[in-house]
Amino acid sequence: MTDSLKNKTLEQGMEQDFYRASAEDFGKIPGSPIAYWVSDKVGDLFESAPPLSSTAPACIGMMTTDNDLFLRRWWESSLSNISFDSINIEDSVKSRKKWFPYNKGGSFRKWAGNKEYVVNWQNEGQAIKENGMTSFRGKKFYFRQGITWSDVTSGNLSCRKFSVGFIHDISGHSVFPGDLNGTFDVLAFMNTNFCKDIAKILNPTLHFQVGDYSKLPKVEKYFSSKVTELSKSAVKIAEDDWDEMETSWGFKSSVLLKEANLAPLLKLRYEYIKKFWRERTEKLLGIEEENNKLFIDAYSLASEFIPEVPAEEITLTCNPHYRYKGNKTDEELEALLRADTMREFISYAVGCMFGRYSLDKEGLILANQGDTLENYLKQVPNPSFFPDDDNVIPLMDFDGDWFEDDITERFKQFLKVTFGEEHFSENLTFIEEAIGKGVKKFFLKDFYTDHVKRYKKRPIYWMFSSPKGSFNALIYMHRYRPDTVSVVLNDYLREFRTKLQARKESHEQVEISASASAKEKTQAIKAIQKINKVLDEVNDYEREVLYPLAGKSVEIDLDDGVKHNYPLFGKVLKKVTGLS
Repeated sequence: MTDSLKNKTLEQGMEQDFYRASAEDFGKIPGSPIAYWVSDKVGDLFESAPPLSSTAPACIGMMTTDNDLFLRRWWESSLSNISFDSINIEDSVKSRKKWFPYNKGGSFRKWAGNKEYVVNWQNEGQAIKENGMTSFRGKKFYFRQGITWSDVTSGNLSCRKFSVGFIHDISGHSVFPGDLNGTFDVLAFMNTNFCKDIAKILNPTLHFQVGDYSKLPKVEKYFSSKVTELSKSAVKIAEDDWDEMETSWGFKSSVLLKEANLAPLLKLRYEYIKKFWRERTEKLLGIEEENNKLFIDAYSLASEFIPEVPAEEITLTCNPHYRYKGNKTDEELEALLRADTMREFISYAVGCMFGRYSLDKEGLILANQGDTLENYLKQVPNPSFFPDDDNVIPLMDFDGDWFEDDITERFKQFLKVTFGEEHFSENLTFIEEAIGKGVKKFFLKDFYTDHVKRYKKRPIYWMFSSPKGSFNALIYMHRYRPDTVSVVLNDYLREFRTKLQARKESHEQVEISASASAKEKTQAIKAIQKINKVLDEVNDYEREVLYPLAGKSVEIDLDDGVKHNYPLFGKVLKKVTGLS
């Protein structure tokens, strides 16, 4: 704020600020927004420069007419039915694919990310046309690389680069500079503190739209090879950060298993990755502040804008200040980050159990509808950790060892394979201390909730669960077959009941034994009563829901999406709000 715009006076012992600007000053900014603090220099910049949109046009994109029908999270569909790299409409038709990356805006995140959705654009959106959409906005820009931001922001503008292959949405406002370097330059400008503040002037309602973008000035004095390189580095950092999440289609493996980090102790590997994440965050912070300084220096705006960027605005998932927000201490942030990193490792382990991932090959392995163990072995002939053979992994909320492929035992095996048996106990203790409970309790009480949240209420693992949770079994929806419910029924629930009955009979022998003590008999009676309750629960679950469903041999089509398929199983599956 310059002295020419601000006149301080004292009145009744209190300092008050008055701003003076002429109608001519307001007119320098397109649309003449009321912005008292804007200086002459900022006003002159708007007045003297042509609009940025003159060389980097922006437009809104497609309306699908029915997002539930035509949009999916990318992980819901078969990987083979998605084209990630179509370069134009003609290429998309030739691909014969059904689903294409869809830019839908998303949460507050800069530089790169928010790549989650795909849209049914088969045969140039034939199904959408048949549903009533006669024309598609911005069609000439489909599949071109560009820049996007979210319609409704957290209060600050956050812009991201998206690559070739995307179609953009009406909420994913997008800019299409003429070339790749121009894309990086415009992106850098839109992520400056200048644009963050100016965006609030152009549209104070938090809806920064294409019309608001068209009022931004073309800042030629700022654009340079240095800006381009800074922007490229920022995008690379943000993309790498995004791809470390399991829900990215660029995800390769757990960050704790990177080749550069081969310490046998999980604690040491975590410390290594935490240090790496801190350095990555600091690097992006330095890039953003240098970028701000280049703009400020180019237009001599040091008295109006500062280059500094708050830690919580470095929008990397590995940055706890951004990820968790709120007024938290460093100790609280560290505890949250450590716990989430261990949960992510557990989630990756479950993916390896189902064959979605492999320790021996990066990226997705089984990710198409109806994939089998045979498909897995064609890609990974000699796996160091073998995936589950029947696509059913049990979780029993009852003391005892019931199945060899129980999820807790399989995880312990996974931990031994990945970090060695020598330090198994120490590594398991580190995980359990981080997540605040034993892994068995975590799998029973927290894993599925964590999974549903991670996959945005479109889970890929589904949990068969009796009413009180005494019997549970996970399946992977991409490996689902019409006989999967029968496998759960015959090989798991009925087997569990048979073993429960045998244990009950063992306790009954103690109860009637003449040699058993009074204490032993009391314990036996209590155990029998507990088993009877579980038997009643699983018998009701079988009779009322599981057995009738097994007889139907339910078919699913992944293209229909989780929201359609999950309810087909009714009360057989664990209730998920919004799905069940």
